[in-house]
Amino acid sequence: MEAFGLLMHGFAVLFTWKILALMLFGLVLGIFVGVLPGLGGPNGVAILLPLTFSMDPTSAIVMLSCIYWGALFGGAITSILFNIPGEAWSVATTFDGYPMAQQGRAAEALTAAFTSSFIGSLVAVMLITFLAPMISTFALKFGPPEFFAVYLLTFCSFVGLGREAKHRTVISMALGLLIAGIGMDTVSGNLRMTFGSPDLLRGINFLVAVIGLFGISEILLTMEERLALRGHAAKISLRVIWQVWTDLPRYWATLLRSSVIGCWLGITPGGAIAASFMGYNLAKRFSKDPESFGKGRIEGVFAPETAAHASGTAALLPMLALGIPGSGTAAILLGGLMVWGLNPGPLLFVEHKDFVWGLIASMYLGNVVGLVLVLSTVPIFASILRVPFAAVAPMIVVSCAIGAYAIQNAMFDIWLMLGFGVVGYVFKKIGIPLAPFTLALVLGSRAEDAFRLAMIGSGGSVGVFWSNGLVGTITTLAITLLFWPVIDRVFSSVGRMLRPASAAG
Repeated sequence: MEAFGLLMHGFAVLFTWKILALMLFGLVLGIFVGVLPGLGGPNGVAILLPLTFSMDPTSAIVMLSCIYWGALFGGAITSILFNIPGEAWSVATTFDGYPMAQQGRAAEALTAAFTSSFIGSLVAVMLITFLAPMISTFALKFGPPEFFAVYLLTFCSFVGLGREAKHRTVISMALGLLIAGIGMDTVSGNLRMTFGSPDLLRGINFLVAVIGLFGISEILLTMEERLALRGHAAKISLRVIWQVWTDLPRYWATLLRSSVIGCWLGITPGGAIAASFMGYNLAKRFSKDPESFGKGRIEGVFAPETAAHASGTAALLPMLALGIPGSGTAAILLGGLMVWGLNPGPLLFVEHKDFVWGLIASMYLGNVVGLVLVLSTVPIFASILRVPFAAVAPMIVVSCAIGAYAIQNAMFDIWLMLGFGVVGYVFKKIGIPLAPFTLALVLGSRAEDAFRLAMIGSGGSVGVFWSNGLVGTITTLAITLLFWPVIDRVFSSVGRMLRPASAAG
């Protein structure tokens, strides 16, 4: 009941003409970003983040979150109509979505994608709603050791549970931590790695780096690939919507299973990519007709879209509750919160209830409005893809440059953005993931400050990280997750050794 009352308070905060207009504007912008090749949720949020600097935090985060929801919806349009994944996680959607479009069932595939996306997001938002009050009960128990233990848990889980090669994740994270240390040391006041440059005294701005890493690098990649867009037309009618919705109960097990997978991999650092593929593979495995997958089966659209959207939404829970971004987009939103003077973590639910519950309420309303919007405007947004990329790319680059300059009104930041764009391009070409780099860049200085304050308070003893049950449990879990691949391999080896022995007995 407490959660319901706080949610109603959030809706009361939300229902102003200004915020509702920003929500609709954010959704339209997000769908536009989602259908453009070379962009997507994280890139769109990163590029458009400077637009929110003059807003109050609630209005800003509502608009940004709606840009994200819109981009997620828009990504399905490119995947199904043009066989071009708008995001890495939408690759699984193309397996059956594009064959459906080839068969003249594009409207059915799009309706299935949008509806399952809505269901996955709704389940994740309900999870956030009912877990959030529980988070606030231990808000006051966190000090520097607990905060560092949480940051350590985040870093270790990305290494231990991530799907990328471990050495590449470590390289990416180490580089992010290195760049996060540039500038003035907040504890001692000393300058670090500035090399005599006055522009580096204030450090590397997170937003400038993110705009380059995500926006400029994607433009470079798209220019290299020279995408030629040939798609299928689609116009969604009420008859098609009714047909898909009446078939939904037949796939309740797939929708539920994919929602659970998505929520779990969103809260942990598994991510939407792993969730979409896992949802698709499990749907195929449990299907009575697995051979039909990949040939235009609607269940092959339901499963990955539900899992991916549940994961993308659930990633906001650890970001808000503990200051741990569960995805690249959540990391960008975390940086935005810090710009607006808010510190994500347990105290956020205590000190800024209007903000938190207004955001959660906007997730409900944004998903409903987003579903109606994409169902009714698919032909309009699909036509955007027929604009030559040579005409779109310069506008995106100019938007990135304006956004980078507006952060601190410094020309140096534009050059820095271009430099990070090249870095992001190289990372993607050689297979180094950007998410750990972004995470380390956002949390690096905060983790360092928490560690050093904990060390000062304990007189230099690392035993402070096991000084009570809460911090000890988090630290131990972090170390366990760091070595989880080794632990899992040992358990698997022991299991294989015991099976022949038991069979012989």
